[in-house]
Amino acid sequence: MRLPRQLTDHPASVGETYGEHFRIAARFAGCLAAAAGAAVVHAVVPSMCTTTASDRICRLHEELTARCDEAQKATATTAA
Repeated sequence: MRLPRQLTDHPASVGETYGEHFRIAARFAGCLAAAAGAAVVHAVVPSMCTTTASDRICRLHEELTARCDEAQKATATTAA
């Protein structure tokens, strides 16, 4: 069974299948939810989770930036 283009175009544009993209995006969502939880804890008790949310977000940013760089290289290679 073939998935609709609206589910496959973007994953393909970054060199992933729908399933790969789903797993990665779901993991990012879980990490962001954990960061949000830490931020809520920090808001209530400022001495707790002082850098947890920002540390997680920085790690996610580094990972996403690396993935974007890889996708751009792969796109440039296939276009050449």
